[in-house]
Amino acid sequence: MEEAFGYTACRQLSQMFFAVIFFHISEYFLAASIHGRSNVTLQSLLISKHYMTAMACSLLEYSLEITFFPTLKEFWSISNFGLTMVVTGEIIRKMGILTAGQAFTHLIKIYHDDDHKLVKHGIYGFVRHPGYCGFFVWSVGTQVMLLNPICTVAFAVVVWHFFAERISYEEYFLRHFFGAEYEEYAQRVVSGVPFVK
Repeated sequence: MEEAFGYTACRQLSQMFFAVIFFHISEYFLAASIHGRSNVTLQSLLISKHYMTAMACSLLEYSLEITFFPTLKEFWSISNFGLTMVVTGEIIRKMGILTAGQAFTHLIKIYHDDDHKLVKHGIYGFVRHPGYCGFFVWSVGTQVMLLNPICTVAFAVVVWHFFAERISYEEYFLRHFFGAEYEEYAQRVVSGVPFVK
């Protein structure tokens, strides 16, 4: 039992820490390579107080459950499915960043630049917001991977709500910038976040 307890915690937490570190470092370096180092700040690491609180709650839930209910953490098929979600979410998000190139920023553009073009090719032909879709899948996947039932639901609800509001706000400007072209695109292509039109 103690041997399995050590292996389980070591494997699941190692996967989690690697996923988090890779996500944030790759976000920063992609932003720096696309927009130039002088145009990128530490905000491109995408770490906020809310995010840190969520991750602390995740680790607290994991610690309590593995201590008091260790068998809860032994459902490897579910944990591996969560790992698959993490990898899939990462791929979707990074494909969105690489496809959009200069058009992808971590801040919503509220002013239209002359060189700002609507990206509709590549992954954007399947989802309008692959960055949001990828992060949603990635973040929920981290909790499925850890077999954290409370944080799985909490992350899904909180991240969904955040992106539902953000998409509405961002698309207000996109409709203003691109008019009928964006309307047609939005009618044809899903947002990428469940239940968000």
